[in-house]
Amino acid sequence: MTVVGSGLITLTSGAASCQVAPGAGGAIAGFWWERNGRRIDWLRPASPAALARGDVQGMGCFPLVPYGNRIRDARFLFCGREIVESPADIVQRHAIHGHGWRQSWIVTERREDRLVLEYEHPADGWPWSYRARQCFELSPDALEISLELENLSEGLMPAGLGLHPYFPRTPEARIAARTAEVWLTDAEVMPTERRAVPSGWELSQGRRVADLALDNVFTGWDGEAVVTWPEHAARLRLGATQPLLSFLVVYTPPGRDFFCVEPASHVTDAVNLAREGIPDTGLRVLAPQARRAAQVSLRPEFC
Repeated sequence: MTVVGSGLITLTSGAASCQVAPGAGGAIAGFWWERNGRRIDWLRPASPAALARGDVQGMGCFPLVPYGNRIRDARFLFCGREIVESPADIVQRHAIHGHGWRQSWIVTERREDRLVLEYEHPADGWPWSYRARQCFELSPDALEISLELENLSEGLMPAGLGLHPYFPRTPEARIAARTAEVWLTDAEVMPTERRAVPSGWELSQGRRVADLALDNVFTGWDGEAVVTWPEHAARLRLGATQPLLSFLVVYTPPGRDFFCVEPASHVTDAVNLAREGIPDTGLRVLAPQARRAAQVSLRPEFC
């Protein structure tokens, strides 16, 4: 493990390396292998400019706590109380991706191949205090990421978890995943209705990223996904805790150098949809002093 001047921490294990930026949302800045003088990036590597700016959305992966994706109009009712969240920036009308990705995390444990980070949130517009913990464990075969959320407040708290990885995009890159349904969205990428996965979006047999234009939440995910780069004869198997992380966000923006396959515990705007009586949103409530944890594994292979 090394610590560079910018505060980046690099874990190593055999040919595998993982670089983490505690001060930039606890994000992963890179995960790669070096074999025979060749570097293979399994997550999109952060550029020098993104690192200099601390641009979390320019990293390889960041945590989603205490919720992922958007909350409509940055407000909701919970236990008879109106909660008004802070949007991530002045451009956003909706709250997005929680708080952890916008904050510095502290290092509580580090070894050559293991790193533990924590972020403690004081009650504010989000009127619950909580502690989030990330653990990164690197082996020659895989990167294992654990994400935990603990309610430090005296009241019930809506609680969600997830990860937002960015994968390098190549012309032939493919995604494979088994899901049951998908949420359609409006022009603001807010969910409108859940339906069976259309044939053009069916991922179970694998689809080219270039043939998809998605920013949608799939439900009934079995916790396994495979990203394949035929040009490199390489693939990455993603595994996630079930049934907690049974939602999968797939984002394939045209013309960009990345795509996202994001394990999540709930649908976009789950806290408002659940209040409207919509079933199976994934909304969960964490009791005072209780914890919830999930694990995600990234396991590279050559094919």
